[in-house]
Amino acid sequence: MRVSVFAGGLGCLTFLLVAGGAHVTLAATNNLTEHVRTADARFADVKKAIAEGYTPIPCADDAGGGSMGVHYVSMDQIKADTVDINKPQGILYEPQQDGSLKLMAVEYFTSKGPANLEGHLFNYMPTPNRWGLPGEYELHVWAWRKNAAGDNADWNMDASCAAMTAPAK
Repeated sequence: MRVSVFAGGLGCLTFLLVAGGAHVTLAATNNLTEHVRTADARFADVKKAIAEGYTPIPCADDAGGGSMGVHYVSMDQIKADTVDINKPQGILYEPQQDGSLKLMAVEYFTSKGPANLEGHLFNYMPTPNRWGLPGEYELHVWAWRKNAAGDNADWNMDASCAAMTAPAK
């Protein structure tokens, strides 16, 4: 069978090849980390987070389990209770020795579930939880800091609050 494709894109090509007896497997990749990095890059400067209404809560270290750093949270986004890649409920920063904060990750959470973002399922956190919500679904995306436990793990063993000597600026 001869197949000519001059327009119509990959979908047409796939259909024609499958219809013609050829088996085609297209590797679909979910690039959530890249999408988050693009959508939320503005938060590299903590002043942008503050300008958008995010406020800090204490640095979160876990004995033996790594860190989440300083969360800047948006009460507006928490109350909205929606999942929007451009509007995370939390932004995670790691304190630096010079007193600055370095963007590591964002966190999305909602009380509605089961929840997902671009096919990535949120983890369910029952009551009591750190947000005081009656059970919530959360998803971390470590888009700016490598996490050996995975891009969507809660804690990062390589992150730390050790440099935190004063309240976040």
